[in-house]
Amino acid sequence: MTGGRDGGSGTPPAKYRALLAAVIAAVVAVSAAIYVGVAGVPSDLYGDGTRDRDTLADGRDGRGDPAAPASTGTWVSSWAAPPVGGEPGTEMTGLADRSLRNVVHTSVGGTAARITLSNLYGQSPLTVSHASIAPSAGRGDAAALAGAIRQVTFRGSPTVVVPAGQQVTSDAVRLTVPHDGDLLVTTYSPTGSGPVTRHPHARQTSYAAVGEHTQDTTGAPYTEKSTFWRYLTGLDVLSSDSQGTVVALGDSLTDGSTSTTGANNRWPDILSDRLREAAAAGRDVPRYSVVNGGISGNRVLADGLGRPAENPSALNRFDRDVLGRTNVKVLVVDLGVNDILRDPGLADPDAIVGGLKTLVDRAHARGLKVVGATLMPFGGHRGYTDAREAVRQRINAEIRAGHVFDAVVDFDRALRDPYAPRRLRPLYDSGDHLHPSDRGYTRMAETLDLDDLKGGAPAQL
Repeated sequence: MTGGRDGGSGTPPAKYRALLAAVIAAVVAVSAAIYVGVAGVPSDLYGDGTRDRDTLADGRDGRGDPAAPASTGTWVSSWAAPPVGGEPGTEMTGLADRSLRNVVHTSVGGTAARITLSNLYGQSPLTVSHASIAPSAGRGDAAALAGAIRQVTFRGSPTVVVPAGQQVTSDAVRLTVPHDGDLLVTTYSPTGSGPVTRHPHARQTSYAAVGEHTQDTTGAPYTEKSTFWRYLTGLDVLSSDSQGTVVALGDSLTDGSTSTTGANNRWPDILSDRLREAAAAGRDVPRYSVVNGGISGNRVLADGLGRPAENPSALNRFDRDVLGRTNVKVLVVDLGVNDILRDPGLADPDAIVGGLKTLVDRAHARGLKVVGATLMPFGGHRGYTDAREAVRQRINAEIRAGHVFDAVVDFDRALRDPYAPRRLRPLYDSGDHLHPSDRGYTRMAETLDLDDLKGGAPAQL
Protein backbone atom coordinates (compact mmCIF):
# COMPACT_ATOMS: atom_id res chain seq x y z
CA MET A 1 0.00 0.00 0.00
CA THR A 2 1.31 3.46 -0.85
CA GLY A 3 2.31 5.88 1.83
CA GLY A 4 -0.15 8.27 3.47
CA ARG A 5 0.08 12.00 3.95
CA ASP A 6 2.81 11.60 6.57
CA GLY A 7 4.91 9.53 4.20
CA GLY A 8 4.51 6.36 6.25
CA SER A 9 3.68 2.99 4.74
CA GLY A 10 2.75 -0.47 5.83
CA THR A 11 -0.36 -2.36 6.85
CA PRO A 12 -3.29 -0.14 7.93
CA PRO A 13 -4.81 -0.59 11.39
CA ALA A 14 -7.61 -3.14 11.77
CA LYS A 15 -10.34 -0.47 12.08
CA TYR A 16 -9.29 0.97 8.71
CA ARG A 17 -9.20 -2.47 7.09
CA ALA A 18 -12.76 -3.05 8.35
CA LEU A 19 -13.89 0.32 7.05
CA LEU A 20 -12.28 -0.37 3.67
CA ALA A 21 -14.03 -3.75 3.43
CA ALA A 22 -17.38 -2.14 4.22
CA VAL A 23 -16.88 0.49 1.52
CA ILE A 24 -15.95 -2.15 -1.07
CA ALA A 25 -19.01 -4.22 -0.18
CA ALA A 26 -21.26 -1.18 -0.56
CA VAL A 27 -19.76 -0.34 -3.95
CA VAL A 28 -20.27 -3.92 -5.16
CA ALA A 29 -23.89 -3.90 -3.98
CA VAL A 30 -24.64 -0.57 -5.67
CA SER A 31 -22.93 -1.72 -8.89
CA ALA A 32 -25.00 -4.89 -8.94
CA ALA A 33 -28.19 -2.90 -8.42
CA ILE A 34 -27.27 -0.53 -11.24
CA TYR A 35 -26.51 -3.44 -13.59
CA VAL A 36 -29.83 -5.13 -12.83
CA GLY A 37 -31.67 -1.84 -13.31
CA VAL A 38 -30.01 -1.13 -16.66
CA ALA A 39 -30.52 -4.71 -17.87
CA GLY A 40 -34.23 -4.36 -17.24
CA VAL A 41 -34.56 -1.22 -19.40
CA PRO A 42 -36.18 -1.94 -22.78
CA SER A 43 -33.50 -2.39 -25.43
CA ASP A 44 -35.37 -0.29 -27.94
CA LEU A 45 -35.86 2.88 -25.92
CA TYR A 46 -33.70 4.30 -23.18
CA GLY A 47 -34.92 7.48 -21.65
CA ASP A 48 -34.53 9.89 -24.54
CA GLY A 49 -35.12 7.25 -27.21
CA THR A 50 -31.51 6.17 -27.65
CA ARG A 51 -30.30 2.62 -27.27
CA ASP A 52 -28.42 1.45 -24.19
CA ARG A 53 -25.63 0.03 -26.35
CA ASP A 54 -23.21 -0.81 -23.56
CA THR A 55 -25.43 -3.52 -22.06
CA LEU A 56 -25.85 -4.99 -25.54
CA ALA A 57 -22.20 -5.07 -26.48
CA ASP A 58 -22.06 -8.84 -26.35
CA GLY A 59 -25.37 -9.36 -28.15
CA ARG A 60 -27.40 -9.78 -24.96
CA ASP A 61 -29.73 -7.30 -23.36
CA GLY A 62 -30.46 -8.89 -20.02
CA ARG A 63 -33.49 -10.87 -21.20
CA GLY A 64 -31.87 -14.07 -22.44
CA ASP A 65 -32.85 -13.13 -26.00
CA PRO A 66 -33.07 -16.39 -28.01
CA ALA A 67 -31.90 -14.57 -31.13
CA ALA A 68 -28.71 -13.31 -29.49
CA PRO A 69 -25.58 -14.60 -31.25
CA ALA A 70 -23.40 -17.20 -29.56
CA SER A 71 -20.25 -15.94 -31.28
CA THR A 72 -18.09 -13.13 -29.96
CA GLY A 73 -16.92 -9.92 -31.55
CA THR A 74 -17.35 -6.19 -31.44
CA TRP A 75 -20.55 -4.33 -32.26
CA VAL A 76 -19.94 -1.60 -34.83
CA SER A 77 -22.06 0.43 -37.22
CA SER A 78 -21.90 -1.01 -40.73
CA TRP A 79 -24.41 1.30 -42.45
CA ALA A 80 -26.28 4.45 -41.49
CA ALA A 81 -28.57 7.08 -43.00
CA PRO A 82 -29.68 10.05 -40.87
CA PRO A 83 -33.42 10.76 -40.88
CA VAL A 84 -34.02 13.95 -42.85
CA GLY A 85 -37.75 14.69 -42.96
CA GLY A 86 -41.25 13.43 -43.63
CA GLU A 87 -42.11 11.95 -47.02
CA PRO A 88 -44.44 14.22 -49.03
CA GLY A 89 -47.82 12.64 -49.71
CA THR A 90 -47.77 10.45 -46.60
CA GLU A 91 -49.02 13.05 -44.13
CA MET A 92 -52.51 11.57 -43.76
CA THR A 93 -52.22 7.80 -44.17
CA GLY A 94 -48.51 7.04 -44.12
CA LEU A 95 -47.75 3.84 -46.00
CA ALA A 96 -50.33 1.53 -44.46
CA ASP A 97 -50.41 -2.10 -45.63
CA ARG A 98 -47.04 -1.73 -47.33
CA SER A 99 -43.92 -3.86 -47.10
CA LEU A 100 -40.90 -1.59 -47.46
CA ARG A 101 -37.71 -3.31 -48.61
CA ASN A 102 -34.72 -1.04 -48.04
CA VAL A 103 -31.51 -1.97 -49.85
CA VAL A 104 -28.41 -0.98 -47.86
CA HIS A 105 -24.71 -1.48 -48.51
CA THR A 106 -22.52 -2.75 -45.69
CA SER A 107 -19.13 -1.41 -44.74
CA VAL A 108 -18.04 -4.46 -42.71
CA GLY A 109 -19.51 -7.91 -42.22
CA GLY A 110 -20.22 -10.00 -39.17
CA THR A 111 -22.08 -12.88 -37.57
CA ALA A 112 -25.12 -10.97 -36.33
CA ALA A 113 -27.03 -7.79 -37.08
CA ARG A 114 -29.50 -5.39 -35.51
CA ILE A 115 -31.41 -2.50 -37.06
CA THR A 116 -32.65 0.91 -35.94
CA LEU A 117 -36.02 2.24 -37.09
CA SER A 118 -37.03 5.89 -36.72
CA ASN A 119 -40.44 7.52 -36.44
CA LEU A 120 -38.92 10.94 -35.89
CA TYR A 121 -41.25 12.73 -38.29
CA GLY A 122 -44.33 10.63 -37.62
CA GLN A 123 -47.33 12.28 -35.98
CA SER A 124 -48.67 9.09 -34.39
CA PRO A 125 -47.18 5.78 -33.21
CA LEU A 126 -45.70 3.59 -35.94
CA THR A 127 -46.65 -0.08 -35.71
CA VAL A 128 -44.28 -2.52 -37.38
CA SER A 129 -45.88 -5.95 -37.14
CA HIS A 130 -43.30 -7.86 -39.21
CA ALA A 131 -39.67 -7.26 -40.12
CA SER A 132 -36.93 -9.27 -41.79
CA ILE A 133 -33.33 -9.04 -42.91
CA ALA A 134 -31.47 -10.98 -45.59
CA PRO A 135 -28.47 -10.71 -47.90
CA SER A 136 -29.42 -9.61 -51.39
CA ALA A 137 -29.40 -12.23 -54.13
CA GLY A 138 -27.09 -9.84 -55.94
CA ARG A 139 -29.22 -9.23 -59.01
CA GLY A 140 -29.85 -5.56 -58.29
CA ASP A 141 -33.54 -6.14 -57.57
CA ALA A 142 -35.58 -7.00 -54.47
CA ALA A 143 -34.72 -10.71 -54.42
CA ALA A 144 -33.12 -12.16 -51.27
CA LEU A 145 -30.51 -14.88 -51.05
CA ALA A 146 -32.39 -18.18 -50.92
CA GLY A 147 -32.63 -19.65 -47.44
CA ALA A 148 -30.98 -16.68 -45.76
CA ILE A 149 -33.94 -14.49 -44.78
CA ARG A 150 -34.34 -13.98 -41.02
CA GLN A 151 -37.14 -12.58 -38.92
CA VAL A 152 -36.29 -9.47 -36.90
CA THR A 153 -37.71 -9.17 -33.39
CA PHE A 154 -37.94 -6.44 -30.78
CA ARG A 155 -37.57 -7.63 -27.20
CA GLY A 156 -38.55 -11.06 -28.43
CA SER A 157 -41.70 -9.95 -30.25
CA PRO A 158 -42.20 -9.62 -34.02
CA THR A 159 -44.22 -6.47 -33.41
CA VAL A 160 -42.99 -3.12 -32.16
CA VAL A 161 -44.68 0.24 -31.71
CA VAL A 162 -42.40 3.23 -32.26
CA PRO A 163 -43.73 6.37 -30.54
CA ALA A 164 -43.93 9.53 -32.64
CA GLY A 165 -40.62 11.35 -32.57
CA GLN A 166 -38.61 8.37 -31.34
CA GLN A 167 -36.66 5.35 -32.58
CA VAL A 168 -36.21 1.68 -31.67
CA THR A 169 -33.40 -0.81 -32.11
CA SER A 170 -34.06 -4.49 -32.71
CA ASP A 171 -32.79 -7.61 -31.02
CA ALA A 172 -29.62 -9.15 -32.42
CA VAL A 173 -30.29 -11.56 -35.29
CA ARG A 174 -27.97 -14.42 -36.17
CA LEU A 175 -26.96 -13.78 -39.76
CA THR A 176 -23.85 -14.00 -41.88
CA VAL A 177 -23.47 -10.40 -42.99
CA PRO A 178 -21.13 -9.85 -45.95
CA HIS A 179 -18.70 -6.97 -46.02
CA ASP A 180 -19.06 -4.58 -48.94
CA GLY A 181 -22.36 -6.26 -49.82
CA ASP A 182 -26.06 -5.47 -50.03
CA LEU A 183 -28.60 -6.33 -47.34
CA LEU A 184 -32.38 -6.21 -47.66
CA VAL A 185 -34.17 -4.86 -44.58
CA THR A 186 -37.94 -5.18 -44.84
CA THR A 187 -40.66 -3.80 -42.59
CA TYR A 188 -44.44 -4.12 -42.77
CA SER A 189 -46.86 -1.66 -41.19
CA PRO A 190 -50.58 -2.53 -41.14
CA THR A 191 -51.56 1.05 -40.30
CA GLY A 192 -50.19 4.46 -41.20
CA SER A 193 -48.29 6.79 -38.91
CA GLY A 194 -47.74 9.61 -41.42
CA PRO A 195 -45.59 11.35 -42.33
CA VAL A 196 -43.10 8.57 -43.15
CA THR A 197 -39.60 9.30 -41.86
CA ARG A 198 -37.14 9.05 -44.74
CA HIS A 199 -33.66 9.79 -46.05
CA PRO A 200 -33.91 11.15 -49.61
CA HIS A 201 -31.10 11.25 -52.19
CA ALA A 202 -30.07 7.71 -51.28
CA ARG A 203 -28.38 7.00 -54.63
CA GLN A 204 -29.78 3.51 -54.12
CA THR A 205 -32.98 1.90 -55.39
CA SER A 206 -35.23 0.39 -52.72
CA TYR A 207 -38.63 -1.27 -53.08
CA ALA A 208 -42.19 -1.50 -51.75
CA ALA A 209 -45.03 -4.00 -52.09
CA VAL A 210 -48.72 -3.94 -51.23
CA GLY A 211 -49.45 -6.37 -48.37
CA GLU A 212 -47.25 -8.31 -45.97
CA HIS A 213 -44.29 -9.80 -47.88
CA THR A 214 -41.44 -9.54 -45.39
CA GLN A 215 -40.51 -13.23 -45.83
CA ASP A 216 -40.65 -13.18 -49.63
CA THR A 217 -37.34 -14.14 -51.26
CA THR A 218 -38.27 -13.80 -54.93
CA GLY A 219 -38.78 -10.06 -54.92
CA ALA A 220 -41.72 -10.46 -57.31
CA PRO A 221 -44.28 -8.55 -55.19
CA TYR A 222 -41.96 -5.55 -54.94
CA THR A 223 -43.11 -3.67 -58.00
CA GLU A 224 -42.79 -0.16 -56.50
CA LYS A 225 -39.38 1.53 -56.53
CA SER A 226 -38.09 4.39 -54.41
CA THR A 227 -34.98 6.52 -54.45
CA PHE A 228 -34.84 6.94 -50.66
CA TRP A 229 -34.71 4.92 -47.46
CA ARG A 230 -37.79 4.76 -45.25
CA TYR A 231 -37.79 4.30 -41.45
CA LEU A 232 -34.43 2.49 -41.45
CA THR A 233 -31.60 4.65 -40.09
CA GLY A 234 -28.96 2.22 -38.85
CA LEU A 235 -27.48 -1.25 -39.18
CA ASP A 236 -25.04 -2.65 -36.61
CA VAL A 237 -23.07 -5.86 -37.00
CA LEU A 238 -21.19 -8.10 -34.61
CA SER A 239 -17.77 -8.14 -36.23
CA SER A 240 -14.64 -10.13 -35.52
CA ASP A 241 -12.60 -7.91 -37.87
CA SER A 242 -13.60 -4.36 -37.01
CA GLN A 243 -12.77 -2.61 -33.74
CA GLY A 244 -14.70 0.60 -34.19
CA THR A 245 -16.60 2.99 -36.41
CA VAL A 246 -15.69 6.08 -38.43
CA VAL A 247 -18.57 8.51 -38.97
CA ALA A 248 -18.40 10.82 -41.99
CA LEU A 249 -20.46 13.91 -41.10
CA GLY A 250 -21.32 16.09 -44.05
CA ASP A 251 -23.73 17.45 -46.63
CA SER A 252 -24.52 16.36 -50.20
CA LEU A 253 -20.79 15.99 -50.93
CA THR A 254 -20.75 13.19 -48.33
CA ASP A 255 -24.30 11.96 -49.04
CA GLY A 256 -23.07 11.20 -52.57
CA SER A 257 -25.33 13.42 -54.66
CA THR A 258 -24.60 13.02 -58.40
CA SER A 259 -22.75 9.71 -57.87
CA THR A 260 -23.99 6.75 -59.91
CA THR A 261 -27.10 5.18 -58.37
CA GLY A 262 -26.43 1.70 -57.01
CA ALA A 263 -22.67 1.92 -57.53
CA ASN A 264 -21.81 2.80 -53.90
CA ASN A 265 -19.33 5.38 -55.08
CA ARG A 266 -19.80 7.92 -52.29
CA TRP A 267 -16.45 8.87 -50.81
CA PRO A 268 -17.19 7.15 -47.43
CA ASP A 269 -17.87 3.90 -49.35
CA ILE A 270 -14.51 4.13 -51.07
CA LEU A 271 -12.75 5.05 -47.83
CA SER A 272 -14.19 1.87 -46.31
CA ASP A 273 -12.81 -0.13 -49.25
CA ARG A 274 -9.40 1.46 -48.80
CA LEU A 275 -9.25 0.57 -45.10
CA ARG A 276 -10.24 -3.03 -45.76
CA GLU A 277 -7.78 -3.45 -48.63
CA ALA A 278 -4.94 -1.87 -46.67
CA ALA A 279 -5.56 -4.18 -43.70
CA ALA A 280 -5.67 -7.20 -46.02
CA ALA A 281 -2.31 -6.12 -47.46
CA GLY A 282 -0.80 -6.14 -43.97
CA ARG A 283 -0.63 -2.38 -43.43
CA ASP A 284 -0.84 -1.02 -39.91
CA VAL A 285 -4.18 0.75 -40.27
CA PRO A 286 -7.20 0.92 -37.96
CA ARG A 287 -9.74 -1.84 -38.52
CA TYR A 288 -12.76 0.41 -38.67
CA SER A 289 -16.07 0.46 -40.43
CA VAL A 290 -17.11 3.68 -42.15
CA VAL A 291 -20.69 4.96 -42.09
CA ASN A 292 -22.26 7.89 -43.91
CA GLY A 293 -23.62 10.77 -41.86
CA GLY A 294 -24.26 13.02 -44.85
CA ILE A 295 -27.47 14.95 -45.48
CA SER A 296 -27.89 16.86 -48.73
CA GLY A 297 -28.20 20.57 -48.04
CA ASN A 298 -26.92 20.24 -44.48
CA ARG A 299 -25.34 23.18 -42.68
CA VAL A 300 -23.21 23.59 -39.60
CA LEU A 301 -25.35 26.31 -38.03
CA ALA A 302 -28.88 26.47 -39.44
CA ASP A 303 -31.81 24.03 -39.33
CA GLY A 304 -34.38 23.46 -42.01
CA LEU A 305 -38.05 24.24 -41.48
CA GLY A 306 -40.67 22.38 -39.47
CA ARG A 307 -41.10 20.85 -36.01
CA PRO A 308 -39.12 18.74 -35.60
CA ALA A 309 -36.84 20.55 -38.01
CA GLU A 310 -36.23 18.82 -41.30
CA ASN A 311 -32.54 18.68 -42.20
CA PRO A 312 -31.36 19.76 -38.74
CA SER A 313 -28.00 21.48 -38.46
CA ALA A 314 -24.87 19.50 -37.71
CA LEU A 315 -24.80 21.05 -34.25
CA ASN A 316 -28.34 19.92 -33.51
CA ARG A 317 -28.03 16.41 -34.93
CA PHE A 318 -24.54 15.70 -33.59
CA ASP A 319 -25.62 13.57 -30.63
CA ARG A 320 -27.97 11.49 -32.77
CA ASP A 321 -25.89 11.02 -35.92
CA VAL A 322 -22.40 10.84 -34.43
CA LEU A 323 -22.46 9.97 -30.74
CA GLY A 324 -25.53 7.78 -31.27
CA ARG A 325 -23.70 5.44 -33.64
CA THR A 326 -22.15 2.29 -32.24
CA ASN A 327 -18.55 2.22 -31.06
CA VAL A 328 -17.48 5.44 -32.78
CA LYS A 329 -13.74 6.12 -32.71
CA VAL A 330 -13.15 8.79 -35.35
CA LEU A 331 -15.19 11.60 -36.89
CA VAL A 332 -14.51 13.03 -40.35
CA VAL A 333 -16.20 16.41 -41.00
CA ASP A 334 -16.86 17.94 -44.42
CA LEU A 335 -19.27 20.82 -43.83
CA GLY A 336 -19.59 24.54 -44.44
CA VAL A 337 -20.30 25.01 -48.14
CA ASN A 338 -24.07 25.22 -47.62
CA ASP A 339 -23.61 27.74 -44.82
CA ILE A 340 -21.94 29.92 -47.45
CA LEU A 341 -24.25 29.27 -50.39
CA ARG A 342 -27.58 29.33 -48.54
CA ASP A 343 -27.05 32.42 -46.44
CA PRO A 344 -29.34 35.11 -47.89
CA GLY A 345 -26.70 37.71 -47.10
CA LEU A 346 -23.02 37.03 -46.69
CA ALA A 347 -22.05 34.25 -44.30
CA ASP A 348 -19.78 35.04 -41.37
CA PRO A 349 -16.68 32.85 -41.68
CA ASP A 350 -15.90 33.24 -37.98
CA ALA A 351 -19.35 31.89 -37.06
CA ILE A 352 -18.91 28.87 -39.34
CA VAL A 353 -15.43 28.15 -37.96
CA GLY A 354 -16.82 28.58 -34.46
CA GLY A 355 -19.53 26.02 -35.20
CA LEU A 356 -16.95 23.56 -36.52
CA LYS A 357 -14.85 24.05 -33.38
CA THR A 358 -17.92 23.33 -31.24
CA LEU A 359 -18.38 20.03 -33.07
CA VAL A 360 -14.74 19.18 -32.39
CA ASP A 361 -15.06 20.06 -28.70
CA ARG A 362 -18.11 17.82 -28.34
CA ALA A 363 -16.31 14.99 -30.12
CA HIS A 364 -13.25 15.39 -27.90
CA ALA A 365 -15.47 15.22 -24.81
CA ARG A 366 -16.33 11.68 -25.90
CA GLY A 367 -12.76 10.73 -26.77
CA LEU A 368 -13.17 10.96 -30.55
CA LYS A 369 -10.47 12.08 -32.92
CA VAL A 370 -11.66 14.55 -35.58
CA VAL A 371 -10.36 14.81 -39.13
CA GLY A 372 -11.66 17.86 -41.01
CA ALA A 373 -11.87 18.70 -44.69
CA THR A 374 -11.18 21.94 -46.49
CA LEU A 375 -14.13 23.31 -48.48
CA MET A 376 -14.01 22.52 -52.17
CA PRO A 377 -14.43 25.23 -54.84
CA PHE A 378 -17.76 26.05 -56.46
CA GLY A 379 -16.77 28.52 -59.17
CA GLY A 380 -19.25 28.35 -62.04
CA HIS A 381 -22.11 27.27 -59.77
CA ARG A 382 -25.19 29.49 -59.86
CA GLY A 383 -24.58 30.54 -56.23
CA TYR A 384 -21.00 31.65 -56.78
CA THR A 385 -19.89 35.20 -56.03
CA ASP A 386 -16.46 36.64 -55.36
CA ALA A 387 -17.60 37.59 -51.85
CA ARG A 388 -18.66 34.02 -51.09
CA GLU A 389 -15.38 32.76 -52.48
CA ALA A 390 -13.58 35.03 -50.02
CA VAL A 391 -15.53 33.45 -47.16
CA ARG A 392 -14.53 29.96 -48.34
CA GLN A 393 -10.88 30.99 -48.52
CA ARG A 394 -10.95 32.41 -44.96
CA ILE A 395 -12.48 29.21 -43.59
CA ASN A 396 -9.94 27.06 -45.43
CA ALA A 397 -7.08 29.18 -44.11
CA GLU A 398 -8.21 28.49 -40.54
CA ILE A 399 -8.56 24.76 -41.25
CA ARG A 400 -5.15 24.46 -42.94
CA ALA A 401 -3.50 26.38 -40.12
CA GLY A 402 -4.55 23.62 -37.72
CA HIS A 403 -6.87 25.88 -35.72
CA VAL A 404 -9.95 23.66 -36.05
CA PHE A 405 -9.34 19.90 -36.43
CA ASP A 406 -6.91 17.27 -35.15
CA ALA A 407 -5.91 16.42 -38.73
CA VAL A 408 -6.79 17.87 -42.12
CA VAL A 409 -7.75 16.28 -45.44
CA ASP A 410 -7.36 18.87 -48.19
CA PHE A 411 -10.25 18.11 -50.54
CA ASP A 412 -9.92 21.60 -52.01
CA ARG A 413 -6.34 21.11 -53.16
CA ALA A 414 -7.03 17.59 -54.41
CA LEU A 415 -10.03 18.43 -56.60
CA ARG A 416 -9.56 22.03 -57.72
CA ASP A 417 -8.51 22.92 -61.24
CA PRO A 418 -4.82 23.89 -61.10
CA TYR A 419 -5.41 26.41 -63.90
CA ALA A 420 -8.60 27.83 -62.36
CA PRO A 421 -8.42 27.11 -58.61
CA ARG A 422 -11.83 28.59 -57.88
CA ARG A 423 -13.38 25.75 -59.87
CA LEU A 424 -13.38 21.96 -59.70
CA ARG A 425 -11.08 20.23 -62.14
CA PRO A 426 -13.29 19.17 -65.12
CA LEU A 427 -12.41 15.49 -64.60
CA TYR A 428 -13.79 15.69 -61.07
CA ASP A 429 -16.82 17.89 -61.83
CA SER A 430 -20.26 16.30 -62.21
CA GLY A 431 -21.24 19.22 -64.39
CA ASP A 432 -23.00 21.42 -61.85
CA HIS A 433 -19.68 22.91 -60.64
CA LEU A 434 -20.45 21.97 -57.04
CA HIS A 435 -20.78 18.20 -56.75
CA PRO A 436 -18.03 15.80 -57.81
CA SER A 437 -18.26 13.15 -60.51
CA ASP A 438 -17.66 9.51 -59.63
CA ARG A 439 -13.98 10.14 -60.34
CA GLY A 440 -14.13 13.12 -58.00
CA TYR A 441 -15.64 11.13 -55.14
CA THR A 442 -12.95 8.50 -55.62
CA ARG A 443 -10.29 11.20 -55.49
CA MET A 444 -11.74 12.53 -52.23
CA ALA A 445 -11.46 9.11 -50.57
CA GLU A 446 -7.93 8.61 -51.93
CA THR A 447 -6.82 11.95 -50.48
CA LEU A 448 -7.50 11.04 -46.85
CA ASP A 449 -4.37 9.70 -45.15
CA LEU A 450 -5.34 6.44 -43.45
CA ASP A 451 -2.77 7.10 -40.74
CA ASP A 452 -4.81 10.14 -39.70
CA LEU A 453 -7.51 7.73 -38.50
CA LYS A 454 -5.18 6.36 -35.82
CA GLY A 455 -5.31 7.49 -32.22
CA GLY A 456 -7.92 9.32 -30.23
CA ALA A 457 -8.74 12.79 -29.01
CA PRO A 458 -5.75 14.86 -27.88
CA ALA A 459 -5.09 15.00 -24.18
CA GLN A 460 -6.62 17.95 -22.37
CA LEU A 461 -3.97 20.18 -20.83
